[in-house]
Amino acid sequence: MRIHLLLSLSLLGLTLACQEDAESPTAPDLRPALATTASTLVFAQVSAGVSHTCGVTTDNRVYCWGYGVLGDGATSTTTRRVPVAVGGALRFRQVSAGGPNTCAISTDNRAYCWGYNDFGAIGDGTTTTRLTPAPVIGGHLFRTVQTGGGHTCAVTASDDRAFCWGYNAYGQLGIGNNTGPEGTSTFDFHSTKPVAVTGGLTFRQVNPGDYHTCGVTTDNRAFCWGRNLNGAVGDSSTSALRVRPTRVAGGRQYRQIDAGLDFSCAVTTGNRAFCWGSGAFGQLGNGVAKNVRYPRAVSGGLSIARVSTGQLHACATTTGNRAYCWGYAWSYGTLGDGTLNRSSLTPVAVAGGLFFDQVTAGDQHTCAKTSTGKAYCWGGPGDELGTGGFESSSVPVAVVGPM
Repeated sequence: MRIHLLLSLSLLGLTLACQEDAESPTAPDLRPALATTASTLVFAQVSAGVSHTCGVTTDNRVYCWGYGVLGDGATSTTTRRVPVAVGGALRFRQVSAGGPNTCAISTDNRAYCWGYNDFGAIGDGTTTTRLTPAPVIGGHLFRTVQTGGGHTCAVTASDDRAFCWGYNAYGQLGIGNNTGPEGTSTFDFHSTKPVAVTGGLTFRQVNPGDYHTCGVTTDNRAFCWGRNLNGAVGDSSTSALRVRPTRVAGGRQYRQIDAGLDFSCAVTTGNRAFCWGSGAFGQLGNGVAKNVRYPRAVSGGLSIARVSTGQLHACATTTGNRAYCWGYAWSYGTLGDGTLNRSSLTPVAVAGGLFFDQVTAGDQHTCAKTSTGKAYCWGGPGDELGTGGFESSSVPVAVVGPM
């Protein structure tokens, strides 16, 4: 997923988004992707954030590119237009690029984070910005970690418990309140260290959005918590927020879920995608530009493997390794189908005819990985595409590198 702290960006252009017609997912656009220098990096996983992208290579190194604190020791004002190695001798197997910070799981199941830390999203017990990976305190061994707009969540490796840390003004940490565990005014509305999600649930995965969080349990139930604007929690209620996990309405069995900016999407055990929450720009993919407070099926009848949510768009890979996106394209071409400044209310095929086994939706850009480990990105503004230039692209372009 991904996440958005810069709500003032391009708001004027959004008013045009709902005026476009929905497009059918049945006719993939097979125009070739723009050619760039082939990457020398082989990726096992990629993750798109707000203004940067990161990836883990098959030799367990993390590389990041774009704008922000990228973990290479440089300041936050640095822009890297090609991948740069994250500093230190650590080796990682999973990474999540968020808004203010990035986190990763090492090969020995330790969580490390770097970047801005105003609300404790690094999880090292401080609010100090970290230019290189800092260990998350608490001694937990984690299987996976995911970053959101100002908070982070992880699932333990041994017993599938969820822990979250960072900003909590809307209850997005899931700890039963919307302040913080420290209990003093200094730590109101956040936690600088991991705290257990309440409820005793065991999770397969937990994914933070901007102001809410969702997870799928080991018995395939979907739960969400945090800000419930326009129904982002998906429990059919009009409650302003949920401070503890609340089951998503409908009773379906899910195996994967992701939370975006006030909307959520999930994939059932039968490979169908459902979305709920804010939908004014088509980000729910159900053919209408409306908000819904309970899951609605994504149109098109596609057999979905995984789904990823961004700010105002979502993307998915099918069980046949094709990529589709829906929602708002921005002026950069975030949907990857060659179009700009429009909304698609239903999934459209990403151009180029490439086969992707993973796709990750960022703020205004999207990235994906092929089964051979090549990374491609599209959208913009451009630095976070990793092409070596600063131009945006409305179709996939290959990530180059490394630096």
